[in-house]
Amino acid sequence: MSVLDKKTAGDLTRLMVFVVVTAMATGLLIVTIGNLSFTGKVAYKAEFSDATGVVKGDDVRIAGVKVGSVSDVEIVDRSRALVSFDVEEDVPLSGATSAAIRYRNLVGQRYISLTETIGDTAELAEGATIPISRTSPALDLTVLFNGFKPLFQALSPEDLNQLSFEIIQVFQGEGGTLEGLLANTASVTQTLADRDEVINSLVDNLNDVLANVGDRDEELTRLIQNFRAFVGGLKDDRKAILTSLDQISALSVETAGLVDGIREPFVRDIKELRRFAGNIDRNKAELDRAMQVLPIKLKKVGRTAIYGSFFNFYLCQFSGKVQLPGKNALDVTYPLPGQKVSDRCDLG
Repeated sequence: MSVLDKKTAGDLTRLMVFVVVTAMATGLLIVTIGNLSFTGKVAYKAEFSDATGVVKGDDVRIAGVKVGSVSDVEIVDRSRALVSFDVEEDVPLSGATSAAIRYRNLVGQRYISLTETIGDTAELAEGATIPISRTSPALDLTVLFNGFKPLFQALSPEDLNQLSFEIIQVFQGEGGTLEGLLANTASVTQTLADRDEVINSLVDNLNDVLANVGDRDEELTRLIQNFRAFVGGLKDDRKAILTSLDQISALSVETAGLVDGIREPFVRDIKELRRFAGNIDRNKAELDRAMQVLPIKLKKVGRTAIYGSFFNFYLCQFSGKVQLPGKNALDVTYPLPGQKVSDRCDLG
């Protein structure tokens, strides 16, 4: 019985030693991995314009070394985030301390990075708040994607959407893996490689354009100088140009007044002119015949006025009847048959 008790006592002793050693090793591992500290803590606060992703328990680091942790995150004035955190008492902060939110890893975890800047070197009082002027929010994904804009323009909409989704998922810590991100990055690289000929052609064409512009640098320079002189001339003559515009405006007003005064008579004249043109159109045959006969008549009239400013008329021929009593009629004819007509009657 005593032998069994000794054996049991030995096993119990070894078990206790194992438990103690395992507990010490586990505690040491927890302290090492968790970067735990058992020193005193000093509480501070910091205001951020954006504290997306910061949660209670996130690290507070100086030069990459953990010196504290976040204890609370709350909203101030519905426009700013107030982050409360603790820092080891042997790491005092000064009035020139700045705080920035950084990405801890690719799965979206954040930490607060504290740095010293130029300014007030007095020690920061416990519970003091680092103002928003000395804090920086986390990475702005909008700025990030704007930087990728030239790259995105070479992608198809499907590849672009998938890559954007993976990057957001990784940086926001909402799922997705680094492997998936790299796979989509490889797809982007392959797409750009497939378009190598297009890119080379674009570069060659751009090179030709720049070469042509370079060969005509003198002409381009003269064009720019002449355009500059032209603009300068317009600037120097702007008063005269503006004055002429005023005079043109006044002339337009006067012309409008003149037309307004003669509007009704002018309209009547136009109507009468239209009637006159219609009459000419209806009698154009008679007018044409009159224009053809007019030179002959003018020639004959001119001959009758060759002796002065008067006309001479000669009776070349006359015929008629004289009614006598008794209903007898006497024929009267001049010249009588057998008489010679005057030479003047033969001029025509």
